[in-house]
Amino acid sequence: QVLISVTAPGFTGSGSVNTGFVRVLMVPPNERTRSQQEVVDMMSRNLPRINEVRAFAIQEQTISVNRRGGLPVQFVIQNNNFEKLQGILPKFLEEANKSNVFAGVDVDLKFNKPELKVNIDRLKASELGVSVADISELLQISLSNRRLGYFIKDGKQYQVMGQVLRNDRDDPTDLKNLYLRNASGQMFSLDQFVSFSEETTPPTLYHFNRYKSASVSAGLAPGKTIGDGIEEMERIADKLLDESFTTALAGTSRDFAESSGNTMFAFLLALVLIYLVLAAQFESFIDPFVIMFTVPLAIAGALLSLWIFDQTINIFSQIGMIMLIGLVTKNGILIVEFANQKKHAGMHKHEAVVEAATMRLRPILMTSLAMSLGALPLALSLGAASTSRIPLGIVIVGGIMFSLILTLFVIPAMYSFLSSKKLKVHEEETEAAIDRLAD
Repeated sequence: QVLISVTAPGFTGSGSVNTGFVRVLMVPPNERTRSQQEVVDMMSRNLPRINEVRAFAIQEQTISVNRRGGLPVQFVIQNNNFEKLQGILPKFLEEANKSNVFAGVDVDLKFNKPELKVNIDRLKASELGVSVADISELLQISLSNRRLGYFIKDGKQYQVMGQVLRNDRDDPTDLKNLYLRNASGQMFSLDQFVSFSEETTPPTLYHFNRYKSASVSAGLAPGKTIGDGIEEMERIADKLLDESFTTALAGTSRDFAESSGNTMFAFLLALVLIYLVLAAQFESFIDPFVIMFTVPLAIAGALLSLWIFDQTINIFSQIGMIMLIGLVTKNGILIVEFANQKKHAGMHKHEAVVEAATMRLRPILMTSLAMSLGALPLALSLGAASTSRIPLGIVIVGGIMFSLILTLFVIPAMYSFLSSKKLKVHEEETEAAIDRLAD
């Protein structure tokens, strides 16, 4: 279903009048045989066959901070010299088009606006008694359609506009027929001290962080993520750009980089907080370290599950990994807490941890299966938002089940290796020792 079609939108920032977009609304998933990603992949394969236009298929991002849309990969190249930007952009676009990571590459800084450049021979003009201001005023009066004044006729006011006839300004060579009078009253044709050259310039000059810039945008090939696109852009930049260039991310790519950095900070903060809480609870720095060994096991299981089910690491799967930190540490807590109780009662640490793993097997299985079954509807979800929920559910289920199997072996082994060998003395032995000292 075509929802809206806009031609030459002024708010796209391209500066071109020959652009447009068509927004398409998909019917509900149960009424079509292909997913949204499959439709986009099909359009990405077929749109390049249309020779009359350059078209791209773009998916709206599930989470977008700036609400601007556009292609998912947006890479900004900065240099205060526009001529250097003009020289490097064709090479950069050629290299990006060759990459199998991108499907359609474009740039906002297009040198496609024809322009006639006026080059003044200042020395010759000075010798003839003509100033640069005189030349500028002549061109302005002849070509700019400037209002020079008003006159009144038959009670009506009319504007006086200065401009040569259309037939006398259609061709660049017509400028040679303009004449200018110097201070002595002599007439000179403009081409005696002025030369003209045809050039192409951008319709709009762009700046990013106060630097002159060009933004290279690209769609993603099937199976590729925004992270893959950013890495590929950085590889091309390292290959082609010299030290005078700087790069940055914009749009969705910038949102992705910032959210990934914030997620990593949240992940590390969760690890530190849980470790400190466990250290206060167990009054030890070793026992929490043993318990935290469940976290890398769960993360490994989550990554393996994403790879098996052909899912990507996105904001939802990262949230699931943060949740795993709290969900899987309870297995280690159950084993270590029970083993400490047995060791305090006088049992050797090897025997204590083996008995703890045996006795705590049932509650570990019960809680792990309960959490896995609770998250299973997310992993099996269908509907319009299933793309967002499935990675979250797969991470939780895969991480918990993988950690469940290995925790029963890794935690006892690490406890036997790191736990203190000192044994607590029985209360009866303590009382007997006190009685002997009293006697």
